[in-house]
Formats: sequence, structure tokens, C-alpha cells
Amino acid sequence: MMLPIISAEERLKERHSAKVGLVGFPGVGKTTQLRTLPPASTLFVDLEAGDLSVKDWPGDTVRPCTWQEFRDLVVFLAGPMPTASADQAFSKAHYDHVCATYGDPAQLAKYDTYFVDSLTVLSRLCLAWCKTQPQAFSEKTGKPDNRGAYGLLGQEMITALTHLQHVRDKHVIYVAILEEKTDDFNRRYYQLQLEGSKTALELPGVLDEVVTLAVLKADDGSTYRGFVTGADNSFGFPSKDRSGRLDSIEEPHLGRLIAKCLGQTKTSDNTN
Repeated sequence: MMLPIISAEERLKERHSAKVGLVGFPGVGKTTQLRTLPPASTLFVDLEAGDLSVKDWPGDTVRPCTWQEFRDLVVFLAGPMPTASADQAFSKAHYDHVCATYGDPAQLAKYDTYFVDSLTVLSRLCLAWCKTQPQAFSEKTGKPDNRGAYGLLGQEMITALTHLQHVRDKHVIYVAILEEKTDDFNRRYYQLQLEGSKTALELPGVLDEVVTLAVLKADDGSTYRGFVTGADNSFGFPSKDRSGRLDSIEEPHLGRLIAKCLGQTKTSDNTN
């Protein structure tokens, strides 16, 4: 059967969404950005169990504690993956099984945004699960094989995160810790703090926006927080703006940043 052709008029009428990677050093205020999002239409996926900074935020929260629970949540939020076979994660069979536990997926209609905090913790949960799988053991000796475990880690993480970010009508925010490194020539660089390297390398390529929340220095020497969004920024922070609508430095307000990415001139201010 031929795929339907979507006209420009139909495409422009579709509800658009932003897929954002929000990164920054510990303590800079990444989780607090949840306060800039509408609580009635935002689902907080709390993987860190560290919601002290937003304990009075009045929105809904879900707390996966294992990699299996996160995969169940992903298929519930995003629906089944058309290419997955019946015995694979994210298949129609997996979706039906999860719906029998979670309930009617129609309850998700109230949400516009999924705020996933954080990928750093999620990668640790995934690695712990991967180390128990057959791929993590040598076929010849039966001993643990770290190469197999980390190879599986990359596949699992990218598959799950890409499937969730493919939800067309929801904003998806992935939070991750940024860390500073030095290479063999003592040159400084920054990277996402994740187990393994595959997710950190590939995830920015599938996201619309990657913004670094950082403490910056003004011309007069004072400091301020801001979103670094330009890919060619002088700080060397990971950043990307697929929308082409953002300034190189934006105010640290995730709600207004998303609205600007989508070309919206107005957005409600939910900052407490």
C-alpha cells in the first residue's frame, strides 16, 4: 500500500513539538527548569529521586526504578514500534501488556511535555540490566564480557530514547549532567556524563535542540545564568539549534525557549 502524501497545508496545520537535550554541571538548576513548564500538562519522569528543588511543583510524576520499568513507560508513552517483532521490547505485544497494567493510554492526552531527569542515572540503570544479559558473558568461558555489556548498553539506550522522542505531538526534555574532561594534550572539553560513549555521541544528532545551562560572565565581570544554544559557542559547550530561531545565549527559561523554537510569540510564565 502506498504511503499517503501529506500536503504542505496539512503539514503546517499539524501540532509541532520540540525535542530538547538540557545539559549542565551539577547544581546549576537543570531540574528547577521544571518550574517553567505548565504543571497541568507536564509529566515529570523522575529517575534521580532527587526532587527536593521541585518538591512543591504541582504536576504529575512517575518514578521508574529499573531499566525494565523505564522501557515499559516508554512504550506506554510512545506507543508500539512498527518494526519491532512480537518478542522484542516496544512491540505491539509489549504495548498491550503494559496498557493492561498502566490503564487506558487516553489518560496521556492531558500532557504536552515529558521531562526526563536524568539520562545520567538512566544510563546506570541500563548498564546494571545489561550486565545480567547473555550478551554480557563470553560464549566460550561464561565469564563477564564488558565489551558485550557496553555494546548492548548503547543499543538499548539509543533505541529507547529515539522511540520516545519520535512522539510527534509531545515535547520531550532529556536532562543530563555535563562534565569537564582534558585530552592527552591537556586541552579542556565537555561531554555528557553517561555510561558508555554511544549514547553521548549519537543522542545530540536525533534531538532538535541541545542547550547548556551554565553560569556565564558578563562584560562588567558579574555572573548570570543562561542557556548556551549556539553550536559554535566560545565556551566549547555542547549546543545545537535546529529551529534557527534562538539567539546564541537565551534566558534560562525552558518554557519560553520551547515557545521560541516553535515560532510562538506568546507563552505563559510558569516561574514560581
